[in-house]
Amino acid sequence: MVRRLLERIAAPVRGLHQAAYLLAALTLASQALALLRDRTFAHSFGAGHTLDLYYAAFRVPDLVFALVSSLVSAYVIIPRITGMDREKTRQLLSESASFLFAAGGFICVVLAFFMPQFLTFLYPTLMSSSQSGAFILLARILLLQPILLGLSGILASVTQVHRRFVLFALSPVLYNLGIIFGTVVLYPHYGLPGIGIGVVIGAFAYLAVHIPVVRGAGVAPSWRFPTRALMTPIVQNSIPRSLALGINSITMLVLVAMASRLGTGEVSVFTFASNLEAVPLVIIGSSYAIAAFPALSEALAQKNHNEFMKVLSASARHIILWSIVALGLIAVLRAHIVRIVLGTGAFDWNATRLTAALLVVLSIGLVVDALELLFSRALYAARQSWRPLFYQVAGGILTIGLAYLFLRMPPQGFPTAMADFLKVGDVRGTAILLLALANILGQFFLVFLSLIALRSIAPGLGRTLVRPCLDGSIAAIAGGVAAYIALVFLGGIAPLTSLFSVFTQGVVAGTVGLIASAGALYFTENEEFRIVVQSLSKLLHKRDTQTAVLEPSAEEPVQP
Repeated sequence: MVRRLLERIAAPVRGLHQAAYLLAALTLASQALALLRDRTFAHSFGAGHTLDLYYAAFRVPDLVFALVSSLVSAYVIIPRITGMDREKTRQLLSESASFLFAAGGFICVVLAFFMPQFLTFLYPTLMSSSQSGAFILLARILLLQPILLGLSGILASVTQVHRRFVLFALSPVLYNLGIIFGTVVLYPHYGLPGIGIGVVIGAFAYLAVHIPVVRGAGVAPSWRFPTRALMTPIVQNSIPRSLALGINSITMLVLVAMASRLGTGEVSVFTFASNLEAVPLVIIGSSYAIAAFPALSEALAQKNHNEFMKVLSASARHIILWSIVALGLIAVLRAHIVRIVLGTGAFDWNATRLTAALLVVLSIGLVVDALELLFSRALYAARQSWRPLFYQVAGGILTIGLAYLFLRMPPQGFPTAMADFLKVGDVRGTAILLLALANILGQFFLVFLSLIALRSIAPGLGRTLVRPCLDGSIAAIAGGVAAYIALVFLGGIAPLTSLFSVFTQGVVAGTVGLIASAGALYFTENEEFRIVVQSLSKLLHKRDTQTAVLEPSAEEPVQP
């Protein structure tokens, strides 16, 4: 029985929609653990100084990962090993892993040495606290994470090419378990560095889950001195991706640095709201982007532009539809979501209200955040690696510029009106809402530029996205209104004085909203809704996963 379960987990999934929904279901489990992680943080620390230190320190390895580990990006490796024989694949993986370990390790050692100066420059307010020593040690421990995650990305390229999407989605589950272990078990004994050790344990588990697939394919990497002939084209093609990630990390680093100057707890609530918005983003956007990327790469490798357009358009339509539906429900249920996930222990009511308001602002950008994940992969599949970099730079400059301008605005004008509209006008620290608004406006601009760029390789893509926008808006309004009516009705039955009552009311209202949204999509005869029903039916009835909704137009390439 155990063997059959393991075989089921490791089985490939080839249909685009089946793969996307399977990834979404498994990612939901991962995100549930991520929310449990955040609830543990909220209960233990609240939106306070300790958690500000942890989240601020975490931005440092994020930047290292973006600038170093992504130099051998899976987005570049996947198109190269697709159809490549076993020996060449092993050589490519070995040299890539060796390059990453050597180059990344050197940079992390140098950064660890200058960490006090680096943190003082970024977070002078946080470094003036009594926990500055633990803050520095935590940031140094976390430098192990980008190396481990970078190696994971190299091995995960094989996992994705073989479409072992279950194992791919299992990685973040183990990663979050490591962080929870660090918080619950190690923090009481070692303080902030204990959480860092838990992060490293989770990152190692993230890496280990891909080892069986790589060994089974006979392409397990070993130490091999990187050759210029093999690594130069990989690094050259990865540099745009690496720099694009770096620009995004720098943008977020600047926003967090600004937030740290606004007052205690601002970094925490901003990160909490971002993590909550990441749940639908990962379930909707990442699931389709990950499932579509191998198909997009294969289509262009075979010079099948019709197939490329077909996969890209289908993925974008589904992302738009479900992101808009999610926005409608989040807007109505925002307070319930935050109270259920974070409303415990040291996390007080004002922090709950401010996080809920931030969640609404960030969720407005859910559609473009999800589309950016897909469009960037489409451009990488088309070997137009520099375009996402230029767009990230433009979006980052706009985001930081708007954030600076917003924070300099008189509080009596737009900032106060925005806080009052979101019902947090009497809460301290509402300036953080302006940083969230600047962030989503930058993302809208970035996706607008990406959509223009895709016109050359996917002409007519924009026209195919109009209908899901309209249908999604109708479904979001129907779902939001139905959920609100359900909340009003349920509010008169039982007071919201316990987690159980809040959870029950939120689930019932959310279910009513989803049913109303589904009904609206059914009556509008939405094509994406019909495909969802068919694809889920195939998964639930355990039909042959080889039967793809969007079948490749040519034979599958020989896998390594």
